[in-house]
Amino acid sequence: MQPYAEDHSISSVNSSLNSAQEVAPFIIDLIQPKRVIDVGCGLGAWLSVFKEHGVEDILGIDGDYVDVNKLKISQKSFLAHDLTKPLTIEATFDLVVSLEVAEHLPAQNAESFVDGLVNLGPVILFSAALPYQPGEHHYNCQWPNYWANLFYEKGYVLFDCLRIKFWQNKNVDWWYSQNMLLFVRQSSLSNYPKLKNNFYFTTSEPVSLVHPELYQLQQTTYQNLEASNLSIKSVLKRKIKYTLNSLQKKNRESNLSFD
Repeated sequence: MQPYAEDHSISSVNSSLNSAQEVAPFIIDLIQPKRVIDVGCGLGAWLSVFKEHGVEDILGIDGDYVDVNKLKISQKSFLAHDLTKPLTIEATFDLVVSLEVAEHLPAQNAESFVDGLVNLGPVILFSAALPYQPGEHHYNCQWPNYWANLFYEKGYVLFDCLRIKFWQNKNVDWWYSQNMLLFVRQSSLSNYPKLKNNFYFTTSEPVSLVHPELYQLQQTTYQNLEASNLSIKSVLKRKIKYTLNSLQKKNRESNLSFD
């Protein structure tokens, strides 16, 4: 993975904190985690919110490009690791978080990355960018069924309750509202009665949804591009007309001189 520009990292942390303040308490209520790991944690914004809500045992994993002096969590709770390499940690966690990370890895790393997540714990809070979703260093943007099938192969089921819950929550960034999925090891379902009793699980392909904010963003981009193209065409027409007029004038002057 490649690091973000510094200004992007700062804005990303602020928006992540706002989103986590909405989502983390809901997840805690359903799962009751005591140990949480975030794979691709950035500066640890999501983990800092889990800790704020009573989860004491946290661990963040990300590349060595992360500026540890800017972490929102203790440096002792951060482990530098190249996410394109297999992740082997002896410990297991009640909740594994990986949000908007998988698309930054090459496609050939997708299955091994999911393997690493499921080896860490029975519940995975996961999201990854859709095709054509804007962002930096996106190498493997996929529709949600791509990732769901990888988790299903590992014995996990999907609770698609987060997109419904947060779809219209303005405090949650649209990319989380659009992409968040909760995968649970099927053999461990009895450990989460509140989740199981309030929401359905499935091993069917999740519906592909595009958030209105992304649609509007893409439409605005397209309209601006169209306007720009029209402006360019207008300038080119004027230049061509000017050039033709100049050539005609020179031809007339040349003919007069010859006469």
